[in-house]
Parts: sequence; C-alpha cells; structure tokens
Amino acid sequence: MDEVLVRDLRKGIPAPTESVDAVYHSHVLEHIDRDAVPRFLDEIRRVLKPGGLHRVVVPDLEHYVHEYLESLEHGLEDPQARARHDGTVSRMILQMVRREAAGTSQQPPFQRRLENLFLGDARKRGETHRWMWDQVNLPEALTRAGFRDIHILDWQTSRIPDWKELALDKGPDGGEYKPRSLYVEALR
Repeated sequence: MDEVLVRDLRKGIPAPTESVDAVYHSHVLEHIDRDAVPRFLDEIRRVLKPGGLHRVVVPDLEHYVHEYLESLEHGLEDPQARARHDGTVSRMILQMVRREAAGTSQQPPFQRRLENLFLGDARKRGETHRWMWDQVNLPEALTRAGFRDIHILDWQTSRIPDWKELALDKGPDGGEYKPRSLYVEALR
C-alpha cells in the first residue's frame, strides 16, 4: 500500500505471471463491456499465484431490484410512495443511461460545455455501467474463468490477510464504503 499505480487495465495488469497473492477491485467490473469481462478475468488469473485470492466488489443488482419491486408495490397504493418511486428507478438505472459525467454536471455552464467537448460524455469516460451483477451471474462468470472456491461475503469479511487493517471497503465514517454492494471472493 506504499505506492499507487495508475494503469489502463485494457493493456493488462502490470505484474508478472503468477506473481500476485491477491487482486482486489471495487466497482470496476460493472464498467467493463460484458463481452470484455472474460479477458479481464483471464488477466487476473494470469497474475495470481496458484491459490491466490480474487476479491470483487460490484453494485448488487438484487438489492436494487428488491428496492424497485417494493417501491412499485407501495406506489400503486400510496400517493407519497408514488412520488418517491422515480428516485428508486433512478438509483437502479441512472448509471446505465446518463449521458453527462457526474462531476461535469455540477460545473458552471461554460466549464460544463468545455469538459463535455474535450473529455466526452459519461460513457466515453467509462462512468456508465455496462452490466449489472448479482449472486448468480458473478460467481458463474468467475467459474467460467477458472476460479474456484467462490464465496459471497460482506464488506467486513475477507480471506485476504489483515483485511480489517486494510479497511478497503470501509468508509470515512467507519461504516460500509459502498452500501448495496455484492462482495465475492474466489481462488485461482
């Protein structure tokens, strides 16, 4: 944790084959085109030592679907719930459909136009979700990529040594950094 390495992962992981004990990524996989995910997982397998650990954190589609269905049910009966329903839909799909990058949308008009012109929209910047994952399709993708011993865990639990001290999924307030996430670990 002494050094941060910035790397375009489309060019591979900058580590020799079978040289890494663990690979951790949080809220990355959903930004990768679904047809490119197998190559990404293969690259992670390549750098992991035999028995190495892969921890994946993604938004949990199941959570958003449950929230949506509950909102839908209550919205049919209650005018106040109906007014909140659009927010529930937005939480589920906004990341997939928005055009403007989150930070850019908060800028003054002139800066906003410049950022959109020079940096592109949210999709070009990689901010939009390309796929959503749940407790069925993510372990299946890992299995197809050759991972084994796949477990769904919580943000506080990991097979990575000294996990609690690393605090990678802990927010500044001491709680879960990205609520509504799915935590999956698998071995090479």
